[in-house]
Amino acid sequence: MSILVLAEHNNTALKAATLNTLTAAAQLGGDIAVLVAGQGCGAVAEAAAKVAGVKKVLVADAPHYANQLAETVAALIVNLAGGYTHILAPATAVGKNILPRVAALLDVAQISDIIKVESADTFVRPIYAGNVLATVQSKDPIKVITVRGTTFPAATDGGSASIESVAPIADSGASSFVGQQLTKSDRPELTAARIIVSGGRGMGNGENFKLLEAVADKLGAAVGASRAAVDAGFVPNDYQVGQTGKVVAPELYIAVGISGAIQHLAGMKDSKVIAAINKDEEAPIFQVADYGLVADLFVAMPEMAKELDKLKAAG
Repeated sequence: MSILVLAEHNNTALKAATLNTLTAAAQLGGDIAVLVAGQGCGAVAEAAAKVAGVKKVLVADAPHYANQLAETVAALIVNLAGGYTHILAPATAVGKNILPRVAALLDVAQISDIIKVESADTFVRPIYAGNVLATVQSKDPIKVITVRGTTFPAATDGGSASIESVAPIADSGASSFVGQQLTKSDRPELTAARIIVSGGRGMGNGENFKLLEAVADKLGAAVGASRAAVDAGFVPNDYQVGQTGKVVAPELYIAVGISGAIQHLAGMKDSKVIAAINKDEEAPIFQVADYGLVADLFVAMPEMAKELDKLKAAG
């Protein structure tokens, strides 16, 4: 059995979701190869080679791989697929964009968002916004799988894999990278943060998110939001936590002014500790919260900020 894991990266560093995917790959058993497709991505390949359990790192370095466009990377994976029984990628925007195309080109079914490996051909994945867990078995010769990283621990260093170059596939010209708009922040990236403070429709407007930011900065936390808050234009799309946003599992998740719709719970209910602040004591969020405070967030958040200042001053 041989496994190919698509590395997610920014051409300089390996993204954390790749390490979680490598843990899932290790549970399958067999030899693990990591594919690094990018431009000037040598540092990424070296980092992947140091991960425990990785036997080989394949590097495809070319300008048209710089932004990991689905059409170009999928063609590369399909060209390599004949030597592998499993092809894995993180269930992130990148993985969800590339692997469905790979599965279609290979004429196999994709197994999406797995949270558990039962055996080499059987996996567990959530359906119905995480309310039901389905156990699925694939008889396809090549299993194409995306992995929900929040349910697998990150793989650690300790490996010494070989690094090999692979020939790039010619750019088909089917797509091109035009540009991107990224939110610049000194706070942790949402999916990698240990603590997340999220706001919902109850925040009232985007200006009021400053109340959350003040607390988040004192905790070293990331700031997130519910779909309702994003749809209302309070904050950018990349803040969204939920089934159609980012799936997170921090050590502490603070939900402020969030009712707790199923769509949102699907993205954060694996958090180690959930604390909720809402003035509606019947809000569904309290059913999953470890700690709940029925209060006006416009009073509670400034008070929380003051208490954090006192704790910092006390050392």
